[in-house]
Amino acid sequence: MTFLRQTSTTAAIVAAAASVALVLTGCVAGEGSAAEPASTSAGDGDAVVTEGGTLNIDFATYNPLSLVIKDQGWLEDALADQDITVNWVQSAGSNKANEALRAGAIDVGSTAGSAALLARSNGSPIQVIDIYSQPEWSAIVVGQDSPITDVTELKGKQVAATKGTDPYFFLLQSLEEAGLSASDVTVQNLQHADGWAALQNGSVDAWAGLDPIMAGAEESGAQLIYRNVDFNSYGFLNATESFLKAKPDVAQTVVNAYEHARTWALDNPEKTAEILASVAGLDPAVATKVIDERTNLDVDNVPGDAQISVLTTIGPVFVENGDVQTQQQVDDAIDTIVNDTYAKAADADAIG
Repeated sequence: MTFLRQTSTTAAIVAAAASVALVLTGCVAGEGSAAEPASTSAGDGDAVVTEGGTLNIDFATYNPLSLVIKDQGWLEDALADQDITVNWVQSAGSNKANEALRAGAIDVGSTAGSAALLARSNGSPIQVIDIYSQPEWSAIVVGQDSPITDVTELKGKQVAATKGTDPYFFLLQSLEEAGLSASDVTVQNLQHADGWAALQNGSVDAWAGLDPIMAGAEESGAQLIYRNVDFNSYGFLNATESFLKAKPDVAQTVVNAYEHARTWALDNPEKTAEILASVAGLDPAVATKVIDERTNLDVDNVPGDAQISVLTTIGPVFVENGDVQTQQQVDDAIDTIVNDTYAKAADADAIG
């Protein structure tokens, strides 16, 4: 099933930019930059215009819109007049994107909503500025010949999962629903591709999988023994607070590009699958399955109540399993993680 989008974007310029200071300097220059970029405002009420420097942004196979934007070169074109270089950094998982955001290696990164909340709860100064998808990208996977058919049968077993990512939290929620806890299994903390490799070589009994790797595994005979779309959180496009403060105009351009890519991807699902297949090294049929059957791009791009509802459900799991010290940290993060300014002002037509 291909999801169709019937939402439209506005042509407003980000309202928050009007309140930014008249002159913003001291932004971090990108790798190889000889000078620091400057963000200037001509006067009260005028939008900030950043000149020079580098936009460090991630791309990930679990975020098809990032692949489309990179492939089409829209950000490079949109920022050329401002002499801003676009530096693309690949994220192997939400945990890696969060690490890069915290380290300042990227300004904008794509994660699952659960991973973004975990990072914010533990002090990472990030906010979600756009929703790129509502995927069913995780499930509990076993090998082709495995006798395991139910989550309850995982008790005492070895399970591969990438901590700090949606599949890990999918696993925890699945265990809880089955009357088990994390202590009832041994979690092997492996990056997503390594988890699939471990399942193949028999090092683990099950794997909390992530698409598109999981879709490829399924084509190879792996069994998805438990699926639940409600245990998958939304795809969050996150930015560091320092970036949003210093370069709100660039942040708006990024969100505009994402909304342009959403429209393009919905109009061109076959080409989107081709791009995914090329970047991820997937069989075209597998990539098509990911795009058509397990990736809902037809979602409201503005972060808000729908995402907060999911995060409110997931948050207590962090505390119960020791990933966050207190529920107050989670509550504070939920209260401050959303920045809907850019998504509300998104203008897909601003990207040529």
